[in-house]
Amino acid sequence: MKKLLIIAPYPLGEAPSQRFRFEQYLSHFEKNGWQCELHSFWSISAWKVLYQKGKYFQKFFGLLTGFARRFFLLFRIRSADAIFIHREAAPIGPPFFEWVIAKIFHRKFIYDFDDAIWKPNVSASNGFANRFKWYNKVGSICKWASVVTCGNKYLCEYAFQFNHSVEFIPTTIDTSYHLPGKKNNTIPVIGWTGSHSTTYYLNALMPVFKKIEEQFQFELRIISNKDLQLPLKSYRFIEWKKETEISELQQFDIGIMPLPNDEWSKGKCGFKLLQYMAVGVPSVASPVGVNTEIVLDKLTGWIASTDSDWQKILSTLLQNKTERESVIENARTHIENNYSVNAMREKYLTLLNSISK
Repeated sequence: MKKLLIIAPYPLGEAPSQRFRFEQYLSHFEKNGWQCELHSFWSISAWKVLYQKGKYFQKFFGLLTGFARRFFLLFRIRSADAIFIHREAAPIGPPFFEWVIAKIFHRKFIYDFDDAIWKPNVSASNGFANRFKWYNKVGSICKWASVVTCGNKYLCEYAFQFNHSVEFIPTTIDTSYHLPGKKNNTIPVIGWTGSHSTTYYLNALMPVFKKIEEQFQFELRIISNKDLQLPLKSYRFIEWKKETEISELQQFDIGIMPLPNDEWSKGKCGFKLLQYMAVGVPSVASPVGVNTEIVLDKLTGWIASTDSDWQKILSTLLQNKTERESVIENARTHIENNYSVNAMREKYLTLLNSISK
């Protein structure tokens, strides 16, 4: 068995960026001769408090132990047949560990990212950390990598400035797990799923929700890790749980993904849309970044550019079940062919084999 050493920020099974970028491929790698070791920076206990307000001692202790784990990990670098780095080896400071791997140990590695992480973007609960972030390290790590894998073409364009060995591997869905299900709603459900730290994406649509509340009876169902407490009579909060994630998504009648037209949003990889479409939920999205590649307007979903578009489309879909269901089959096929684990797993495996010692 060859050994794959994975360096990533978060514990296994906890963060969407890891689950949808590489974790769902691990069983396929193992079936094809790779022993996979995931080494996260944050421990599970530190991860649980990371985005909570306060808890400064626990966060600081988690940071120190994370750096300690990274130091001891350096002694395992030479034993690995391939190295895969997701986002960054450490959340603050310069790319010291990546530099050691590339320049001291002279080891090849794949560098993977799925957001515009060279742009400042720190959660409100950890704003102090922004002083110690080293955003320009992304370009350096790209330069040192043997291959850079990115979740959309906008990210690929950035990486190509530093390294010409760049591969577009979209964020993907396991379509054998994400399946359509039977709905049991008494009124239509407009749904959104995401972290509480991305609430501001929804805030822009608050005027739209208030207007359509005056005309239609519906539920705005939000699946998140924290109650967003939106001031809407249609609002209902569902706590995100891995065990119920799919069954809760299946109950959406309409899935939404609003985004502002900014540089950070252009780096998003659309995994909300992938989830919605894979489980048979008609989707409406802003025309930002990869959204327009995933949602083919009126064929696999709907694109809404303005508040007027959002209001018109949502109003139509709330009234017309046949209209909603008209895109479901096309959307599912589009995901299976272009954004599924089955569609991309051999490409990932080929890249691993190409850099193994």
